[in-house]
Amino acid sequence: MWEYLVDRRGLIAFQAFQHVSLVVQCVLLATVIAIGLAVLAYRSPRLTGLANGLSAIGLTIPSFALLGILLAPFGFGITPAVLAVTFYAALPILRNAVVGLAGVDRSLVESARGIGMSRLSTLWRIELPLAWPVILAGIRVSTQMVMGIAAIAAYVLGPGLGSFIFSGLSRLGGANALNATLVGTIAIVLLALVLDVVLVLVGRLTTSRGIRV
Repeated sequence: MWEYLVDRRGLIAFQAFQHVSLVVQCVLLATVIAIGLAVLAYRSPRLTGLANGLSAIGLTIPSFALLGILLAPFGFGITPAVLAVTFYAALPILRNAVVGLAGVDRSLVESARGIGMSRLSTLWRIELPLAWPVILAGIRVSTQMVMGIAAIAAYVLGPGLGSFIFSGLSRLGGANALNATLVGTIAIVLLALVLDVVLVLVGRLTTSRGIRV
């Protein structure tokens, strides 16, 4: 195993960078999309139920199946990988964003509107900051989940560490097959832990002390 790591350290580092880059960019895109949808839905019980239902249904779709469906219009490569990872990343964030925004004390919102704040200003300065811890919890769950889904994206020749896993599984019993599978799996777990620590630090920096207390 040590020789395998040393001989391929450059490739492992490059694939790890690609994996993290794919996940981070897709999670950022999914966060923008999910919060935008939540802002449109959280004031309506019907739309809130629809958003929660779509989140639940979306998570039941097997990632292999979705990637296979995306192959037809987009072919192999980065596009189906990005679409699939972003889709799954948005689901937990959407649910938490709706719950977080709907859970903001309405008396605070009415007080803000009473002193002349616009609806947009109230959303930006009152509701989103108060809902942020719940939204961030969804982002953390989403990030951990799509770290694994990004590995499956290697099925459509997407970037990342999944290529080590698929390569090892395709030639089990052969030379270095187990090493390739273990390297890909362990590296993904370690990177997921690192990203979670980063998100915890982001939460401490972006959440006001009063809300944390």
